[in-house]
Amino acid sequence: MSWLSRALALPLAAVLGAVLLASTPASAGVLDVACTPPSSNTTSYSPPLTLAAQPISFIASVQLGPCVSLSTPALTSGSYTASGTSPSYSCLDLLGSRAQSLTITWNTGQTSTMSGNRTSSIAGAVINSTFTGTVTSGLFVGDTVVQNATAPATDITLCTAGLGTVSSVYSTVTLEITSA
Repeated sequence: MSWLSRALALPLAAVLGAVLLASTPASAGVLDVACTPPSSNTTSYSPPLTLAAQPISFIASVQLGPCVSLSTPALTSGSYTASGTSPSYSCLDLLGSRAQSLTITWNTGQTSTMSGNRTSSIAGAVINSTFTGTVTSGLFVGDTVVQNATAPATDITLCTAGLGTVSSVYSTVTLEITSA
């Protein structure tokens, strides 16, 4: 091997090594629980949302199941309910990001409290809402959470154009809780 070949081979080996290290996947966590459709979320608004902000009350009912957990085999479903009021809320407030906390009660009687951020946006005829966060107490404490909800966006799109109202939103839901 000539001195030129050796001079070129060393930097090439360093670059190739860096590329291989960068393309190696990081150690993935263990999936502690996964819930898939027909898991669902139904959120109702009273009065129905309009383009103009107004005082409203809401109730969201989330049913999770079927769920599979290798670490807690008896866990097969869960649910949570959220309700509240807002002095000023419109259909535009369904989009964007906001902090959120929720507590799931599992069919085993155990609970998982999660804190994180929910981001919602419309893509085509669908509204996608993703919650990412961490389990802060209870079963799976310290794990990361990703919950995706997908719903038809027709009523929301019409409302944001000032052409309709939103009385409720029905979404299909997937949930994954993964250890670090």
